[in-house]
Amino acid sequence: MKKVLIANRGEIAVRIARACADYGVQSVAVYADSDFDALHVQHADEAWALDGVRAADTYLNIAKLLDVARRSGADAVHPGYGFLSESAEFARAVIAAGLRWIGPPPDAIARLGDKVQARKLALAVGAPLVAGTADPVSSAQEVVDFAVQHGLPIAIKAAFGGGGRGIKVAWRMDEIVELYASAVREAEAAFGRGECFVEQFIDRPRHIEAQVIADRHGRVVVLGTRDCSLQRRNQKLVEEAPAPFLSDAQHQSIERAAHDICARVGYVGAGTVEFLLSRNGAISFLEVNTRLQVEHPVTEETSGVDLVVEQLRVADGLPLSFDAAPPARGHAFEFRINAEDVGRGFLPAPGPVDAFAPPSGPGVRVDAGVRAGGAVPGQFDSLMAKLVVWGATREQALARARRALAEFRIEGLATVLPFHRAVVDAPDFVSGTAEDFKVHTRWIETDFREALAAAVRPEPPPGAHLQRVPVELDGRRVVLGFPVGVMFGGAVNAAGAASTTPTQASAAATPVADPNALLAPMTGTLLAWKAADGAAVAAGDTVAVMEAMKMETQLTAPRAGRLRIAVAAGTHCASGTPLATIVDA
Repeated sequence: MKKVLIANRGEIAVRIARACADYGVQSVAVYADSDFDALHVQHADEAWALDGVRAADTYLNIAKLLDVARRSGADAVHPGYGFLSESAEFARAVIAAGLRWIGPPPDAIARLGDKVQARKLALAVGAPLVAGTADPVSSAQEVVDFAVQHGLPIAIKAAFGGGGRGIKVAWRMDEIVELYASAVREAEAAFGRGECFVEQFIDRPRHIEAQVIADRHGRVVVLGTRDCSLQRRNQKLVEEAPAPFLSDAQHQSIERAAHDICARVGYVGAGTVEFLLSRNGAISFLEVNTRLQVEHPVTEETSGVDLVVEQLRVADGLPLSFDAAPPARGHAFEFRINAEDVGRGFLPAPGPVDAFAPPSGPGVRVDAGVRAGGAVPGQFDSLMAKLVVWGATREQALARARRALAEFRIEGLATVLPFHRAVVDAPDFVSGTAEDFKVHTRWIETDFREALAAAVRPEPPPGAHLQRVPVELDGRRVVLGFPVGVMFGGAVNAAGAASTTPTQASAAATPVADPNALLAPMTGTLLAWKAADGAAVAAGDTVAVMEAMKMETQLTAPRAGRLRIAVAAGTHCASGTPLATIVDA
């Protein structure tokens, strides 16, 4: 292996490029138009354009990625996480192209990535499980029937999903139909497949996972546990290793099940087996993520193992650099630094990064995907960086986390830093006993009481789409890409070259003071109207759905009246755009 194509973006692409340098191989970055000057592009040895704006046209486009691998001379592909990282189709295409796939075998991805089949495998090896459908459901009525039989709440989950997307929890029978439709939409948008299954939902559980690494020589090692219970919208915000306050029996059960599931399918590479821990101490298998996890640094800090370098070693056919899991050392936290407005319910908040001053000092590590002067585009995930803090004890790690979070300064857009600064002082989280440790997967929505101020709404991200212009160099026709407005103002030039812009025009954000207006709460795409133009609505009724940074947000009527729609579904809207008004009935 000499040159690795990194089929990803953001902080994980930077992380992989650094590991490639440490391992002694070259790295190749790829980029969508809005990422043409992103940090991961700067850190790789070379970078190639994917010529597009949307994920479907860039980081999810297998043909383009393989074409870049061919043209760049890459002989291996690392998928990172998200995008195509858990696509058996992509893994097979990489291998068929004669390239090394830095990940598990495609058959293992397919078997474990199908959440229904993974449940069956977990049962076969004796892992604990709650009740669920044996196969994907085909209609909302099947979901209703399951709820009638097993009771509420239930979880509707993407069969081929991961990362917390495509999951909806129904607490009432009357919301099942819409939640099923929403789960299918999210699954199709994020993973290309909309099949969903249903299982009983454990109320207020902890989220525990085990890190697995396996080589091609039959060695499967579990590198300890993590707690990832602090979540919003089923998306993790804070993780720690090792998982605190587990009994020896719980710890052994989790690690044994993780090992046996991966060994049964001949797993190779890095992977994570996830579980839910109920309030009464019962454990239930959740899923297997057949890739590197966002939270892998906390395991690296507590085990001393560089997981990405181990992935490269395994892909090269080498054995793991250790025979058994090293003894855990100390305690580590990871705080995801997302572009979200905590004062507005963690709404995605893409925008310019005017200042980015990360902390440093003993026990502090920052894996960043942005820098000052850059921007967070609205087409992709909201993750900007990860703050990782290590200490000899959990208490010391928390103290260092408070100091590091106080030092961290980001300006220009909203971030989740205010929440992190609050949570490291929350008694439910910082408790030193199992009885007082009360966080769970819905703790933020149900128990977090501190009022956090909404951020000043940022301007939309600068137009970083590229204008491609054909020119002739030494008799050869080549295409040069420029940011729109830098040289040609975004207009069609005399040679007929047009800007590469989104297929749908953005609705202009106009300051309004109309209390009857329904405003876009964030920059994103208006997916659908849930009420027709002219329909009578009550205050609080869901009237529209917006999507930004891969997450759906329901919009409700600010008052009772008749809905007058101003913006068509499918339109990309800036934060604050008037979408509709509610007039007197």
